[in-house]
Amino acid sequence: MINHNYLGIDVGSISINFVLIDKEQKVVFESYLRGGGNPVLTVKDGLRDLCRSLPREAEIAGVGVTGSGRELIGAMVGADLVKNEISAHARAAIKVKPDVSTVIEIGGQDSKVTIIRNGQVVDFAMNLVCAAGTGSFLDSQARRLNLDIREFSAIAMESENPTAIAGRCTVFAESDMIHKQQVGHAQKDIIMGLCMALARNFTGNVCRGKELKPPFLFQGGVSANQGIRRAFEKVLGHEIIIPEHNMVMGAWGAAILVCEAEIKQTKFRGGRIAEHQIDTRAFTCTDCTNNCEIIEIIDSNEVIGRSGSRCRKW
Repeated sequence: MINHNYLGIDVGSISINFVLIDKEQKVVFESYLRGGGNPVLTVKDGLRDLCRSLPREAEIAGVGVTGSGRELIGAMVGADLVKNEISAHARAAIKVKPDVSTVIEIGGQDSKVTIIRNGQVVDFAMNLVCAAGTGSFLDSQARRLNLDIREFSAIAMESENPTAIAGRCTVFAESDMIHKQQVGHAQKDIIMGLCMALARNFTGNVCRGKELKPPFLFQGGVSANQGIRRAFEKVLGHEIIIPEHNMVMGAWGAAILVCEAEIKQTKFRGGRIAEHQIDTRAFTCTDCTNNCEIIEIIDSNEVIGRSGSRCRKW
């Protein structure tokens, strides 16, 4: 008996995540992989892992792709559905907690808040300019302190008297942390102080003008940091829920959306593409003043997709 499964892929700036679900939308496989600056190679690795874990009777009946690299990878794998990350993360959040009102999602390079009312997205905001509070900034501060990110999180939880840190900008936050170290503040208090500053920065800037109501869900790579969770609970005055699949919620949401789309015949190109020679090349279209930079995806010398056009020419 063939079991129909649905694959979601979230192509972010730092990580690429895979989730496979069954017909009941339950997660049967998940993978969180660091992108390493090459999404094509990372997706190949993820597909190999998936194929090794896939039962013989399982069949992928639909593929959904989300994230900043969704167009590129969507063409590469043969996606049936390509959706923005707001829609994907919100769908997974609603699946976990149908009455969710606010979704906080912080990844490697950006942060987002999504406002949901009665199971529908009504507003959202993204921070794409400043890296303060994102995973890459926290990673860099942990390295500066000779800690891995898990130690960074655990030490923050030990603090009872967080140090006041200027967290509105990455440069100011780092210089303020160095100053507080030099004048003798305890490491645990500095780290928790940074977590508090980043939570205040998020609620004061990204969430400015938004009505933040519980229940709150926190997802994305940074949601694994218990210090940040604790800081959000203090700043917002409410419990912050970390869902079971918090690291891969975008991929799960993409899988749910393609499952609900009831695809009759999938365009998925199969796990075998992990062994194909996939390349990309760019050129500038000069047919109008937009001068769009077009990215071509090439599989064994055959162009299988293009992205970057503002019109339908490419």
